[in-house]
Amino acid sequence: MAQPFVEHELIPTESHAHGSLLPSARELRQRTARREITERRRLIQRLRQALATGGFIIQYQPLASLNSGLVRGAEALIRLRHNRRGLVAAGHFMPVAERSELMPEIGAWMLRQACAEAANWPACVSVALSLSPAHLHSGHLVRQLLEALNRSGMAAERLELELSESMLIDDDQETVFCLRALQGLGVRLALNNFGLGYASLSALKRLPITTLRLDRSLIQNLGEGGPSTAILRAAIDAGHALGCTVLADGVEHEAQFRQLGEFGCDEGQGAYFGPVMDAALITTMLAQPVP
Repeated sequence: MAQPFVEHELIPTESHAHGSLLPSARELRQRTARREITERRRLIQRLRQALATGGFIIQYQPLASLNSGLVRGAEALIRLRHNRRGLVAAGHFMPVAERSELMPEIGAWMLRQACAEAANWPACVSVALSLSPAHLHSGHLVRQLLEALNRSGMAAERLELELSESMLIDDDQETVFCLRALQGLGVRLALNNFGLGYASLSALKRLPITTLRLDRSLIQNLGEGGPSTAILRAAIDAGHALGCTVLADGVEHEAQFRQLGEFGCDEGQGAYFGPVMDAALITTMLAQPVP
């Protein structure tokens, strides 16, 4: 798991007055807590500045059909620009953003940017992006999504929003209503990290999920045989029984690509199909004629 993004170097520990005593465990915990609070505040301020000054960008990783090998879409991945560190991956700042009041605004920016850039792609190519719990429950998602689609002119059917399994554990009426409203607009919904066992099949039957994205740990263990293979095949079969498209995340080798195809998996994402790339590069790639 990515470590939180830190804005400054760790401050050296202060010595005690006489220099002979080590700080107590309680003092160490207090220092750590103060440092974490300071780091969180600085990161939130940096995220606020990024929203105001164009400090975010979107990169994309292709999604491909396992049957034809052709690219059918791309996942949008937010990055934070940093003067010294370059582009900072979402895992280093989104957990903090998720617990702040900035998340709905960041989510709205992602929708606008991804739709605007994907509007330049062929009409058969979709764009997928992760939806945060805070954005889902903000009360602004449907309006912001409609604004992004109207500005870009992109068809709603080309947009796929990814949910985490934890978001479906407490599928309250407000969540169900919002998800069905998105479905009514034509937007497709995907479930991330399927196969870890959090989301019940009964919850999936009640919700308008169209794509199940297999957890990458299932793909990493592919080829070991035994229970790992059995669990993978069961997850694929369960997805199809629910009428969903099944996508394997983390496909890195041809052997994985071939075996997943044999198991009936529909789509894949990972280094085997292409690296993460910026908007200009993937737009150029998608404009190339299919051989």
